[in-house]
Amino acid sequence: MTQETFYYFCYAWIGVGIIAFLGLQFKDAPYGKFTNSNWGPLMSNRWGWVIMESFVLVVLYFFILSGPKQLSAVDWTIVGLFTAHYVNRSFIYPFRTRTKGKQIPVSIVGMAMLHNLANGFLIGYYLSHFSSYTMDWFTSWQFIVGGALFVFGMFTNIYSDTILIGLRKHPGDGYKIPHGGPFKYISAPNLGGELVEWIGFAILCWNLPACCFAFFTFCNLFPRALANHKWYKHTFPDYPKDRKAVIPFIC
Repeated sequence: MTQETFYYFCYAWIGVGIIAFLGLQFKDAPYGKFTNSNWGPLMSNRWGWVIMESFVLVVLYFFILSGPKQLSAVDWTIVGLFTAHYVNRSFIYPFRTRTKGKQIPVSIVGMAMLHNLANGFLIGYYLSHFSSYTMDWFTSWQFIVGGALFVFGMFTNIYSDTILIGLRKHPGDGYKIPHGGPFKYISAPNLGGELVEWIGFAILCWNLPACCFAFFTFCNLFPRALANHKWYKHTFPDYPKDRKAVIPFIC
């Protein structure tokens, strides 16, 4: 595949992201607090997360290990950051949650796997075929700023998840209003942190596929954050009125 053809795929993926963003304005994705059986058979929420999130690592490493180009130190650093995020999401986060008995539609797991197939291909194919980073990239403003945002976003994501997990002392406990840390300002700092993380990733990579990945993440997570905020306000009459959804003091 030529680089020009590869970029056409990137542009097409941006188009799919726009469609997903528009669709999520009218229908909340049916997982988590919005899970329902209208989307077909259900499976364990925990193992659904493991399967759909780890799949992107399978795809990524298939391309970087079978590709024709020897990866540079910068390439491997990018792979390492990407892997760190998905190891947490695939093998650590699902087993930290206290959601025994909760389920997720199999169809959602399947769609997430297709999503991760495309994202793993974007990053893996680019790094294994087209990237040309040199050691100087480690001192570029893009790598420094992007890396700092990535680390800050990942910390915010994990810290916020920890607060949410702590609200459930037992698996059967229901939803509660989260407080403390970034929840003082927004309803979904776990999602907001992940958005910052992938924006940082796009900056430190400074290439089209990483930007596509960040853009699609925004198209998926931003509507989710708004839906969570709306749900909290509807469910809890005493929900903090000055708390925003995902961007402090703005929305």
